[in-house]
Amino acid sequence: MTRRRVRRLAVFRLERLERRRPRRIVRAVYCGVNSFVSLVILAVVAEYSHAPFLFPSLGPTAFLLFHAPLAASASPHNTLLGHLIGVLAGWFALAVTGLLAVRPDLEDVDARRALACGLALGLTCGLMPLLDAAHPPAGTTTLIVALGLLRTPDHLVVLMAAVVLITAQGFVINRLAGLPYPLWRLPSAAAEP
Repeated sequence: MTRRRVRRLAVFRLERLERRRPRRIVRAVYCGVNSFVSLVILAVVAEYSHAPFLFPSLGPTAFLLFHAPLAASASPHNTLLGHLIGVLAGWFALAVTGLLAVRPDLEDVDARRALACGLALGLTCGLMPLLDAAHPPAGTTTLIVALGLLRTPDHLVVLMAAVVLITAQGFVINRLAGLPYPLWRLPSAAAEP
């Protein structure tokens, strides 16, 4: 990359913008614009692939990535593993309750579906701290799966691909903004017991 291009990118560094404008305004615009751009990109991928690259838990994931990018819960480690735990726990709960092949019905939730949701959320909420991968939006992901909204292996692969894409977007955007966003996890998070 030429020096001129690097200088042009420096305009987008948060630190530089915060010297000229109120920090709160800069951070609000940064979070809002980048969350919007990230989800629009995923929506375009969903439209052209006809696959579920857009689902509710990506909203709070985008918020964490751009509002609190240096929080442990926003690190790639926590984002990717948290959602993976949610997907696997949701799928496991569907399998245990015999609902893998049952279409979702949000208007008539029966005891098996309620059990699947409770089991999935309990496993997700228990495993994330155990594996040091807390990412609150994964609680939504596990319910999406346990409710049967995304339940086929193809859907689950696409779901995780969408999480990888938004995490990669967060990495690139936060680094371009001059933030020390981690490649995998925050140094302090890796050192915690």
